[in-house]
Amino acid sequence: MTASASSQDLLPADLAMGTVMLKVGDMKVMTDYYQRALGLEMVAEQDGGLYLGRLGRPLVHLAPAPGLHLPGRGEAGLFHTALLFEDQASLAATVATAAQYEPRAFTGSADHLVSEAFYFTDPEGNGIELYWDRPRSNWSWNGTDVVMDSLALPPQRYLEQYLTEESLEGQRQTAAGVGHVHLQVGDVQTARDFYVGTLGFEKTAGWHGQALFVSAGRYHHHMAMNVWNSRGAGPRKDTLGLGEVLIEVPSGDDVGALADRLKVAGVPAHHTGAELRFEDPWRNRIRVAAR
Repeated sequence: MTASASSQDLLPADLAMGTVMLKVGDMKVMTDYYQRALGLEMVAEQDGGLYLGRLGRPLVHLAPAPGLHLPGRGEAGLFHTALLFEDQASLAATVATAAQYEPRAFTGSADHLVSEAFYFTDPEGNGIELYWDRPRSNWSWNGTDVVMDSLALPPQRYLEQYLTEESLEGQRQTAAGVGHVHLQVGDVQTARDFYVGTLGFEKTAGWHGQALFVSAGRYHHHMAMNVWNSRGAGPRKDTLGLGEVLIEVPSGDDVGALADRLKVAGVPAHHTGAELRFEDPWRNRIRVAAR
């Protein structure tokens, strides 16, 4: 699909990423991490699983999966779930509690020009990004590609600049959302064919043929796919880790339009009217639902 594709072939500009479901081996350890390290609260409980989030909005669904193994390093699946914060003080508060909870879980930080990001790994190896977006008016575009980079962002200096007692004490009373979801895949071209050509995201950036960034409505990215650990990976086995990615669209008509595109492309899907479930070429499960 080209940049001039008709709007009927594109996902709606005002879509949002929804709850990320993780299949979990040790519910006690993982629940403790997401609540105490990341400052999430229980929003709902269902079938032994927990929905954790902020201000009543679920961000992560921890689903018990006893008996499943951790995925191997080279397998497709989740690279990270990225939690987006509204301001630098609330981002700093969660970076601080996460670093204090388990310093070894911190894996890096970067100024991406469009955003400021800090990276962690949960107790079962799932990647987490905590980030804040710079105002869209500050983003630069090179044609249809947004200009991103990975510049130094010293965490200690960041906390000294933005962390306050108020932001720490009020951490759970501040909003957060799933800003984007980044996947590990077997090859970038197949990812582009599926996520851009079939689903209707637009490409916003690439990275030396090793990563692809896609979005709706000229966000810097709602989803990304890379081969840094997983080049050549085939379909996933049933393992711990990513269970499902939820994409929220404004209406049932949007769900129906995507269902039609998947049918034309020969992608098996389960369509209930209000929502649509299907898998990408690596068996990462996607659910698209009307808000």
